[in-house]
Amino acid sequence: MAEKTISLGNADSGVDFDVMSGTLGPDVIDIRKLYGATDQFTYDPGFTSTASCESKITFIDGEEGVLLHRGYPIDELAEKSDFLETCYLLLNGELPNKAEKDKFVHDITYHSMVHEQLALFYRGFRRDAHPMAIMVGVVGALSAFYHDSTDIDDPHQRMVASYRLIAKMPTIAAWAYKFSIGQPFMYPRNDLSYAEDFLHMMFAVPCEDYKMNPVLSRAMDRILILHADHEQNASTSTVRTAGSSGANPFACIAAGIASLWGPAHGGANEAVLNMLGEIGDISNVASALERAKDPDDNFRLMGFGHRVYKNYDPRAKVMMATCHEVLDDLGINDPLLELAMELEKIALSDPYFVDRKLYPNVDFYSGIILRAMGFPTSMFTVIFALARTVGWVAQWNEMIEDPSQKITRPRQLYTGETERTFIPVDKR
Repeated sequence: MAEKTISLGNADSGVDFDVMSGTLGPDVIDIRKLYGATDQFTYDPGFTSTASCESKITFIDGEEGVLLHRGYPIDELAEKSDFLETCYLLLNGELPNKAEKDKFVHDITYHSMVHEQLALFYRGFRRDAHPMAIMVGVVGALSAFYHDSTDIDDPHQRMVASYRLIAKMPTIAAWAYKFSIGQPFMYPRNDLSYAEDFLHMMFAVPCEDYKMNPVLSRAMDRILILHADHEQNASTSTVRTAGSSGANPFACIAAGIASLWGPAHGGANEAVLNMLGEIGDISNVASALERAKDPDDNFRLMGFGHRVYKNYDPRAKVMMATCHEVLDDLGINDPLLELAMELEKIALSDPYFVDRKLYPNVDFYSGIILRAMGFPTSMFTVIFALARTVGWVAQWNEMIEDPSQKITRPRQLYTGETERTFIPVDKR
């Protein structure tokens, strides 16, 4: 609610705008009447100073390194909760009791199979297609298979679509990988947890039993929790924008996947491994750090610092511990991973990076963990999309139910030609 106002203009022709306060975070100026009152727009490329919606789902304080889901700190959820319980929290606003959780887990688990004709749909892609390209196509095609959950005005259909997307995304993602390497699709199993089932569909083959490693399944579960939602980022804003037109939920989530595919958004952990490959050897770490400090050198230290967090990324603390757990359990002798650990050690003690709060972020550790677990780099962003689906779905549902939301229609600062007279082609 507005408790104060701010005035623009002079005493004779000024306009008052309400200043609105949330439960956390800075106040916002309500400029909805700005154009009508002043015949002027604001100019905000990237919308970095504009609140496009009201939300109760996720809060971020980048200066303090805080990330809350429905009020719960992300590190507590990652340590004490599990992914499906976090999904329930994001969707419903409260943690479930035992009966509610059991029902939710059952409902998600028994929605994990996909329509059998989708297996034929996969075979329409080239074998070397990027898994993210497959994800965009298959998720968008779900609306052609599940007509009974595309009416966005029906709360029950919205709930069914939400459950289907969360449940089927591990199957869709794992099948994208299996198709790319020519292995048979593995069907979901109802006796496994969400994270276990995804690992099983990724790495099992029909000719032998797959032995589940509890350390890896717990690491996978944490990765999913830590990527579940992150406020109004590019892909979430894309989902809301698509949804504002009344598009069906499957199309909206496909749009979010397409946005996430961009290297500036979902491809950061892959960029970390590329950087490690460029450094090449532990003996080159010191010189790489010096290059990163040199403003005239275009070498960048990927996986350090964050656009939002100007402090230690709260997700990275959990991911760092998980990373060391995984590496210790697997005992992997991988020069690239050893290089990463040396880079982490030196950067955390180097005053240049510490003073500038360029701490390792969640992408630095997640790429290392996923590589150690056997995931190819082409699947890194796919796993991000798998985890973020619940956030997209929660944000989409919130937007649909918000009576103040309108179809997204940003304005522009036009700098093109003024009106001109058309000249026939023979006189130009």
